[in-house]
Amino acid sequence: MLTGEKMKRQSAFTLIELMIVVAIIGVLGSMAMPTYQSRIIRAQISEGVEISNFVKKNIGEYYQKSHTFPLDNAQAGLPKSTYLIGNYVTEIEVVQGAIHVHLGNRINAHVKGKILTFRPAVVENSPNSPISWVCGDAQAVSGMKAMGDNKTNVPPSFLEMDCRKWG
Repeated sequence: MLTGEKMKRQSAFTLIELMIVVAIIGVLGSMAMPTYQSRIIRAQISEGVEISNFVKKNIGEYYQKSHTFPLDNAQAGLPKSTYLIGNYVTEIEVVQGAIHVHLGNRINAHVKGKILTFRPAVVENSPNSPISWVCGDAQAVSGMKAMGDNKTNVPPSFLEMDCRKWG
């Protein structure tokens, strides 16, 4: 038969066991935080993607009429770049058909002041083919040419997979 003191030792955790459990939880938590932060930043950047969809429509209409790309916001029939803003976007500017989304305002400090670019891609020698859009550091597919300059300087880990450079 066990005495009361032996029963206590068998059913209780030692201080070392508790410290090991706390250390494991700390390590797991520290591994999860960067992933969670990247997810939050990508969600914030998605506001710029949504606003740029509005801009893409205007650029597409301009291209259908003239078979060239607008040089700036005014030529695309858009407000000044500083009037295309959001919670995480300070401005959206059009330069030779390319859309440059300037990140800022309430966005995470890791991407504040960074730019994400969307470039129109057209089928070479076929102006009546539809426009495709190339995001960030991604490249146009074979047979298509991306127009305008890519000013993307957002770290790749914060970009969606479609916006990352492949190969």
